[in-house]
Amino acid sequence: MFTAADHEFMGQALQLAGHGLYTTTPNPRVGCVVVAGGMVIGTGWHEKAGLPHAEALALEAAGARARGATLYVNLEPCSHHGRTPPCVDAVIAAGVKRVVAAIQDPNPKVAGAGFSKLREAGITVEHGLKEDEARELNIGFFARMTRGRPWVRMKIAASLDGRTALANGRSRWITGEAARADGHRWRARACAVLTGFGTVRDDDPQLNVRGVDTPRQPLKIVVDSKFETSPSARLLEDGRTLVAGAVNDAKRIASLKAAGAEVAIIPNDSGKVELYKLMEELARRELNEIHVEAGTRLNGSLLQAGVVDELLVYLAPRIIGDSGRGMFSLPELTELSQATALEIREVERIGEDLRVRARL
Repeated sequence: MFTAADHEFMGQALQLAGHGLYTTTPNPRVGCVVVAGGMVIGTGWHEKAGLPHAEALALEAAGARARGATLYVNLEPCSHHGRTPPCVDAVIAAGVKRVVAAIQDPNPKVAGAGFSKLREAGITVEHGLKEDEARELNIGFFARMTRGRPWVRMKIAASLDGRTALANGRSRWITGEAARADGHRWRARACAVLTGFGTVRDDDPQLNVRGVDTPRQPLKIVVDSKFETSPSARLLEDGRTLVAGAVNDAKRIASLKAAGAEVAIIPNDSGKVELYKLMEELARRELNEIHVEAGTRLNGSLLQAGVVDELLVYLAPRIIGDSGRGMFSLPELTELSQATALEIREVERIGEDLRVRARL
């Protein structure tokens, strides 16, 4: 049984892990607390790939006092050589007596091996404390490791009657400033922001993170079957863009590459981008969370492809009517039982708008 103190210190470890929300990709967000005599003697959190892991930093801060201490960490300590040495070796060398981890690492290179090595060294290992919170914090990492696809979160701004734009395509601004700022925070935590060619053509978005203190900009991804994106599009300006298409149009591809874009050709039988395979490709590129901001058609295609995990819907207190554009372009249903089922996870007021977070 975990004690009240165990809960408190694991909560601190999770809070520390959250400091890496915008920076750790492709690594998981990890925080660590070392405790002796009921007092915290060392803390650490992983900032980004290539820098020391949370356990190493916390043990360095604790120094010799770590001998006989308890170490709290929100993810199983790694047991393999990556960009940094295995954390289990540092834990063993420090003389830690007990390790409390929130959850086992889903990475096949670890997956319980870290726990086993610690136990073999005579260290008491317990896990499962605040497991749900730990999984949520690294939900994209878990998705990529366990199923070979990133976690896909689709953001939609709409009127209360579900309209995302007027019939003429105008949508600025359906929601208020607070909701737009909140959307940028969700962008910032993602590894990539994905949109379609139609949105690029009509809105020419920058698709970057603004108003959030982050040293990292997500990759930008455009689903563009015919590679029609203009080389002068604003989202190509910083060179961190991937354009996924379905045709081998050498001239258009060369123009996009000359503008600094990377190109991937992933066709399906209909001459469109095979979205499921695109997500597998993004996982191969070590992308954990994908933030979608697209139009009605691509939203519907992603939903039908079965790659959307979560909806982030901002509802504004206004009504547009049936002439406005909807959220998803989907085939007509004949029975309500055919409708996509959702689980509402959260409803929160953001400024004048409502934010609904729902999962499929």
